[in-house]
Amino acid sequence: MSLLPLSPAERRALRRAVGLLDLDRWRFLLAVLAGTAGLGSAVGLSATAAWLIARASQMPPVLELGVASVAVRTFGIARGLMRYVERLVSHDVALRGMATLRERVYTTLADAPTDVVSGLRRGDVLARTGADVDAVGDVVVRALLPAAVAATVGVGTVTLVAWLHVGIGAVLAACLLLAGVAGPLLTVRAARLDELAQARARTELSAGAMAMVEGAAELTVSGGLPRARAALAGTERRLARAKDAAARPAALAAGTDHLAMGVAVLAALVLGVHATVAGTMEAVELAVVVLTPLAAFEGTDLLGPAAVQLVRSAEAAVRVTELLDGAGAGGDVAGPADGAGRADGAGAGAAGAPRAATGSGEERAAAATRAAGDPPVLRARDLAVGWPRTGVVAEGLDLELRPGRTVAVVGPSGIGKTTLLLTLAGLLPPRRGEVLLGASPVARLDRRAVSGAVVLTAEDAHVFGTTVLENLRVARGDVSPAEAVELLSRAGLAEWLTALPDGVDTLLDSDATSLSGGERRRLLLARALASRAPLLLLDEPGEHLDPDTADRLVTDLLGTRDSGRGVLLVTHRLTPLAAADEVVVLGASGGPATVLARGSHEHLLATVPSYRWAVEQEAR
Repeated sequence: MSLLPLSPAERRALRRAVGLLDLDRWRFLLAVLAGTAGLGSAVGLSATAAWLIARASQMPPVLELGVASVAVRTFGIARGLMRYVERLVSHDVALRGMATLRERVYTTLADAPTDVVSGLRRGDVLARTGADVDAVGDVVVRALLPAAVAATVGVGTVTLVAWLHVGIGAVLAACLLLAGVAGPLLTVRAARLDELAQARARTELSAGAMAMVEGAAELTVSGGLPRARAALAGTERRLARAKDAAARPAALAAGTDHLAMGVAVLAALVLGVHATVAGTMEAVELAVVVLTPLAAFEGTDLLGPAAVQLVRSAEAAVRVTELLDGAGAGGDVAGPADGAGRADGAGAGAAGAPRAATGSGEERAAAATRAAGDPPVLRARDLAVGWPRTGVVAEGLDLELRPGRTVAVVGPSGIGKTTLLLTLAGLLPPRRGEVLLGASPVARLDRRAVSGAVVLTAEDAHVFGTTVLENLRVARGDVSPAEAVELLSRAGLAEWLTALPDGVDTLLDSDATSLSGGERRRLLLARALASRAPLLLLDEPGEHLDPDTADRLVTDLLGTRDSGRGVLLVTHRLTPLAAADEVVVLGASGGPATVLARGSHEHLLATVPSYRWAVEQEAR
């Protein structure tokens, strides 16, 4: 099918998105052959049945009709069988392609900078990874395949009819072109704006519904729920109007197809009768050239909906490729081999960092370091951190984390502690300075290499709607039930686990809506501890807990030096920091935060009055 009705940008996006489906060309060819055989059997059935009926009316010897009788039964069986095979193979190709594309989108989002992903509306992301990916895959079954089958069978049918009568073959070819090209072109041009409006309305509907579900409590309290429901109802009405408008050109295409078929049959009848009377065509051949086109137009009947699907898929492809480009994928998106494995610690944080080209010098150096057995060391040199849209929030930071060393970062809320952790993990680019893992900048390393050495537990990390055990296996896929019990106990969830009806096999609600804030935070901590990464970055592990419980938990985490792990945590609690090798105090006075003091807990108590005062206040 021609891509001319699409804009150049849509054509590029659709070609790129179809390429990202990584379709199995041999399976697609098999689907085309099966579809051609199915539709060809319908044409053969019509032609053979027409000949058989016309010849039988002449009362020939019965043996002359034997082959035709068998052929009718053969074509009748083959028609249904080949259509079933075509559906089976084509849907297998399309579903495999959708899975591949969706995996690539998820991988790209996971590897994207945190500031990019956080700027996307959740409903919009769901629409693009769900309905839009499905629409791109549908182009295979509902547009490309019908076009290929209709073109192949159309050429074969015209050849057959032209062999019997050239004039009738020429008319049939013109009518097939009218139904197969002009009709779909008109459909595309008429349905274009309606289909695009549908795509926009579906996105708004998904985003609005997600916002209402997630913010139902806040909207109810603030009195904004009626307005949100009214806006959602307005979007639904626009979507309904767009669907109704899109149905009209589809009906027009169907009418064009039937008109072309009628003209072809009528022309075949007129020209065929004249040829029969003139003696240049046998009577049985007249029946064949008149009835055969009825089956040939079965293929063109699907081209109108295929054209509408082409527009819908092109718009979806634009949105999917925009998401990929916005997440930093550009034109080089990881293939299945790139995302086949999951490194330890993957998923324990928020998202990933941009992925460098495989085999870069930095990656080879890091791989060589790991192969030599040297422990990974995370260093920050003259680091300034911040979100791209908000500027620098902290600067002049020098840190070093190695296995067996524990560091605590403290400071008031909003000072940039969480931003520091995201930058150290490679999820945000440094505003100035650098973050090194070994001798390589973190931002230039493959995300999986970083995740294998550093794991981050962010305060907003996702809890999946599955079992407790599977939530821990996000970090390491081979966590056993016994290990899960031990990890949860270490995170302070032993009593909580005992109260669960099915232990570690208990199902959790999506994003842990049934858990308290403290339980959620400790479950995420247990997930981080499940990782084999030697360096842990922990964001407020004791938040939402009572002071005594929080102090015990932080003290235990800071005591992990004997296990060979390095721990860097940010916390508001100062009392348990005696177990840390170094405490870094951040503060600000009208500008970006800087390091006000650093040293051991005892040193800060002796030399920094404000630190000593804060510890005394906690003790009271």
